[in-house]
Amino acid sequence: MARLTAYERRKFRVRNRIKRSGRLRLSVFRSLKHIYAQIIDDEKGHTLVAESSLALKLKGNKTEVARQVGRALAEKAKALGITKVAFDRGPYKYHGRVKALAEGAREGGLEF
Repeated sequence: MARLTAYERRKFRVRNRIKRSGRLRLSVFRSLKHIYAQIIDDEKGHTLVAESSLALKLKGNKTEVARQVGRALAEKAKALGITKVAFDRGPYKYHGRVKALAEGAREGGLEF
């Protein structure tokens, strides 16, 4: 068995804790230019809602763009009747763009 990198260990540790909660999972991926978020039903293995800064074509600094992506994701989720999720930050610290996305999702009406 291959050794896991610190990145992979962090990702699996966070993700496994969230999967045990039984809630839908709000997963975040952060690249250098964009930020992506999706709400996933782990029992069925389906993505229910997805949003990204790439799809929205937003302008501004990356932190503010992340907040807008969070709000847009929350609005789509509320339209489907989703209000409670578990926040999966993956291997990223809860800081900067990841924190801004979470705050934007909370402003939009999601609870986690």
